[in-house]
Amino acid sequence: MTGFDVSSFRKHFPALVGGAAHFDGPGGSQTPDVVADAVARMLTAPLANRGRVTQAERNADEAVRGCREALADLVGGDPQGVVVGRSATALTFDLSRALAKQWSPGDEVVVTRLDHDANIRPWVIAAEQAGVVVKWADFDPVTGELEPEVVGALLTERTRIVAVTAASNLIGTMPGVGAITDLAHEVGALAWVDGVHYTAHVAVDMVELGADFFACSPYKFLGPHCGAVVADPGLLESIHPDKLMPATDAVPERFELGTLPYELMAGTTAAIDFLAGAVPGGGNRRERLRASMRAIHDHEDALRQTIEDAVVVLPGATVHSRAARRTPTLLMTIDGTDMGEVHRFLGERAVNAPAGSFYALEASRHLGLGDAGGLRVGLAPYSDAADVDRLLEALRAFVASR
Repeated sequence: MTGFDVSSFRKHFPALVGGAAHFDGPGGSQTPDVVADAVARMLTAPLANRGRVTQAERNADEAVRGCREALADLVGGDPQGVVVGRSATALTFDLSRALAKQWSPGDEVVVTRLDHDANIRPWVIAAEQAGVVVKWADFDPVTGELEPEVVGALLTERTRIVAVTAASNLIGTMPGVGAITDLAHEVGALAWVDGVHYTAHVAVDMVELGADFFACSPYKFLGPHCGAVVADPGLLESIHPDKLMPATDAVPERFELGTLPYELMAGTTAAIDFLAGAVPGGGNRRERLRASMRAIHDHEDALRQTIEDAVVVLPGATVHSRAARRTPTLLMTIDGTDMGEVHRFLGERAVNAPAGSFYALEASRHLGLGDAGGLRVGLAPYSDAADVDRLLEALRAFVASR
């Protein structure tokens, strides 16, 4: 028994009252009431720029401190190394430009075709501007696996950074990130780990992963729309981004351009606290988060298996999510079918499962699916057996109607 009660969990999601079965979580999860309440409280409380003199200043300061501590507990990092921004994409662009100041022509960066474009294009653009070589690591389109030795074969003493996903947002593959980052560190390179999809489904330990930088997005794990990158504060001290002259040079604030979104930071803390309480148990927040995420993983994985077992026997259907370790995210196609048509068919039956390549353009093309991608079925902690039954019933109805 995991102790995870999905029925009680679902009661905190007003969006579910609408009756739709949501398999669109990889693009952004639904929001629990406690998160919305935290955002509203912060916006309606006295609020000003951060400080310790007035109550308005203290409210802002406490929201920032609380968010950094919560995100650090979630991923196993240092609160003083938590950078918050508009999105993980924006932060990756910002930090890639700052890191590129340290590169010289002939240096190298490594990216993978398994990744979301947000962990590819910023590095490609920064490399082009700095005269740096870009090397591409391919995954196996048949198995969906990205083998560490494929990345390792690309590394040299000129490699400056290896950008790799902890989990593919398109097909769910969770590559051996620890082995990949070990290889990167052996040649003196930094490792940037995109944990945006991964963090929503797995108990994260960025130290075990070997991530010098770990990116995540609270709106993928029940929080509001913002992004974060976590790194060792000492490493951040060595990076100098462009900033306004009066802006502080302190870490991590030197990377946070403009006034922070205090209400979104309060909502992020509330989301993390909500996840920490998903299963009964004691311990500090970090310990409770690890227990909750393990239970959520088991819950989601059981539902994924049910879906997969049913989909693979549908006439003409292909499941492209095949890696041994993966998130509860299935990409599927049906022979001779525009999967956008399936998306619309399901949507008319209040089953939300979108179609596309979802910014994982390189991965979609490498799978032979072009820019169209496929139908992505993504589970979330609030998914239940009734949702799965409705999905499978609708898919069978679509196939029968052809």
